[in-house]
Amino acid sequence: MAEPHAGRPGEVLKITSPANPIVKEIRGLALPKNRRASGLFIAEGLKLVADATEAGWPVRTLVHSPAAAADNLVRRLATTAHARGGRVIEVPESLLARITRRDNPQTVIGVFRQKTVPPDAIDPNPDSLWVALENIRDPGNLGTIVRTVDSVGGEGVILLGETVDPFSIEAVRATMGSVFHVALSRASHAEFAKLARRWRGSIVGTHLRASIDYRAATYGPPVLLVMGGEQAGLTDEVAGLCDPLVKIPMAGKADSLNLAVATGVMLFEAMRGRLKL
Repeated sequence: MAEPHAGRPGEVLKITSPANPIVKEIRGLALPKNRRASGLFIAEGLKLVADATEAGWPVRTLVHSPAAAADNLVRRLATTAHARGGRVIEVPESLLARITRRDNPQTVIGVFRQKTVPPDAIDPNPDSLWVALENIRDPGNLGTIVRTVDSVGGEGVILLGETVDPFSIEAVRATMGSVFHVALSRASHAEFAKLARRWRGSIVGTHLRASIDYRAATYGPPVLLVMGGEQAGLTDEVAGLCDPLVKIPMAGKADSLNLAVATGVMLFEAMRGRLKL
């Protein structure tokens, strides 16, 4: 995606045609290949855009409906976007629906640049908690996990192997804004093995064949929780890097939990006694 044209200071570009190049570029961010090529992504909703701006993420393009133009917060965000070199465009709700692929779209969306941490740059705080997710395919699960990591004060999420894009519209939507507060890292298996060898605390993985109850494990900080994909769980390669491997006992007829639920259970157990609530 080309560098944005912000227009004159304070100018709001009013666009009504779906064929407009700016609209087509933003719509294109729904496709993984375009997000990879541009390094950009879309966040929907006034609260998310405001939270991102407050967290220091510059809005590259702020898009709002005519109805939202009079909102004081939208005006402040527009001023900030212009001051940081971004552009502000006003489009009818019909175009917002096309961009977000939703029948009832939010009246404000923002385009942001993706941020990730290289695996070799991860240097966890002594009391921090990270989660590594191997081969996660569901964007809703990934977004919910990022949100839960944020809720317990976790530091980051490592995406290991063939994992869904955390900057897809669906995943960002499921984070409810936590994508702007939780560090994200993408790692190959070789990079993760290197990280595991230098990790100073516990590396706790979940596995159906484990014999240790998750409540009996020691979570020595910094903690790295390792969770496998929805279908196959952890590969043997990654499971071999974890010590201990634990399981969540099932009392009823179900033999497993939804991945996001299981990760939430593990996160709150790992932080038990350390949560500052």
